Formats: sequence, C-alpha cells, structure tokens
Amino acid sequence: MSEEIAADLRATGGTPTPAAKRRAGGGGFSRALIVTGAAILAVVALAALFAPLLSNWGPEEIDPNATLAAPGGAHLLGTDTNGMDIWSRLLYAARLDLGVAVTAVALAVVVGTALGLLAGYLGGWVDDVLMRIVDIFQAFPTFILALAVAALLGNGTVNLVITIAAVNAPAYARLVRAEVRSIRELPYVDAAITSGASTLGVLWRHVLPNSLTPVRVIAPLNCGWAMLTLAGLSFLGLGVTVPAAEWGAMISLGSPDVVAGRWWTSVPPGLTLLICVLGFSLLGEGLQERADRRRSS
Repeated sequence: MSEEIAADLRATGGTPTPAAKRRAGGGGFSRALIVTGAAILAVVALAALFAPLLSNWGPEEIDPNATLAAPGGAHLLGTDTNGMDIWSRLLYAARLDLGVAVTAVALAVVVGTALGLLAGYLGGWVDDVLMRIVDIFQAFPTFILALAVAALLGNGTVNLVITIAAVNAPAYARLVRAEVRSIRELPYVDAAITSGASTLGVLWRHVLPNSLTPVRVIAPLNCGWAMLTLAGLSFLGLGVTVPAAEWGAMISLGSPDVVAGRWWTSVPPGLTLLICVLGFSLLGEGLQERADRRRSS
C-alpha cells in the first residue's frame, strides 16, 4: 500500500476515499503492465543470450540438404531459401535487434537531453539556434528521415545506431527543454544559484534529475519504435543484409515464399518482432500510467 493511500485511510478513519480507490486501482494496473512488459523482454533477452545452448545450428550455417525445409526434424522452425536454420537465426537476431534499439535510444537520450538542457536553461540565442536545428529534423516524417540518413551513411551496425539515434534525439531535446524551462524558475534552483553554485553544478545536481521523468517514460516506447525502424530499413535493403541474422532482413528474404505456402520463412520473425515491440509498449504504458497517477495524487 502506498503512502498516499495510507494517509487517506488514516484521515477518513479507515474508509477509502474515491481518490485512494483510483490510486489503488491505477497502481495495480500500471504494475501489471510493467511486470508483463518486463517479463516478455526478459524472456527474449535470455533466449538471445543463451542462443548457442538453444540451437544446434549457427545463424549463418547452411544445410545444403534442407533448403526451404518445413518445420520439424533437425530444424525446429524449418529453413529458409539459403538452407539456414530459422530458429537459430531468430535467436541470434534478437541480439542484434535488441542491442541496436537500446543503444540507439540511449544515444538519442544522451544527445537530446544535453541539447534540451542547454536550450531550456540558457535560453536566448542558444535556444533559438538549437531549436531551429531540431525543427529541421522534425519537419520530415520520421521514417522518411531515417531512410535518408541510412542511405547517406550506408549499411553497418554503427551507422544504423547513429541513424536511429539521429531521428529520435530531437524529440528528447524538445521534451527536456520544456521541463527545464519550468524547473529553472523554481525556488530551489534560485537558492542554488544564490549560494554560488556554478551553471554546470546547477544543471547536473538540480535541473537534470528533475527533468528526466518524462524521458524515462518515453524511452521504452521508443525502443519498440527503434526496432520497427531497424526492421523496416533492413526490409528495404538499407539496414542489415543477409546472411546476417536480423528480423527485418529475414522477413524480406522470406516474403516471396508466403505465396507458395512456405509461411515459416517470414511469419516467425514477424511474430517475434511483434512480441518484442509489445513488450516495450506495455513497459512504457505502465510507466506512463504510474507517472500520471503520481502527478494526479
């Protein structure tokens, strides 16, 4: 039971108030979302980590006698048009997809937060210049911008991380800037400045910790979007290419086989991608529900 609910019970002699009931119900719902999302992601991460123990085939190992083999026997989920084991490639692709998505979003958070801090706290011409740069990035549809940046930088894991981070960072910059502009007017910030704290000290100790709440909520949701972006780029040939194991590339390679009834070449990676994005979405929605509940209490 939270402190807010306990306080309401004490104030009313043990009878829950409507606000206490809303907080209790909302707390259970947000907790269920967070636990479910985290459990999904934990299972996928563990499967990726122990991929060598869960499959007898390597992600790029070819079985010349089992091209487009149906699920069963030596190949749990069958093989693709190159004779590579689908199950093994699913497991190893999770390493790449999760790694790129989380790393790209983390980089976007760092860059966007730094820009938002400077723009929101310093204001003036610094704010104008940085926000106009952000406006340029946000003037384009997100995936179209990702396509353009990926085409400019070329293939490669590092380039994909930079691409996805570049299209995500402007949103974090605007979000943090808005928080900082309200926080910098609060009394404890004025007190820190009056006591002689440096600008960097005020930003690091007082402004930054209190401006990251919305970032922590949105970051998991953006991880799911980052995975979809990576898969979309790979599907179009601008991301990871075969024979490397990546869910979007697997879907692209297997999509022509669906018409011929060989669903196992593209449906499993599509479902795995769906499950991962669902996990990130549930986690983000749970954090959002919890943050909204705390603001309303």
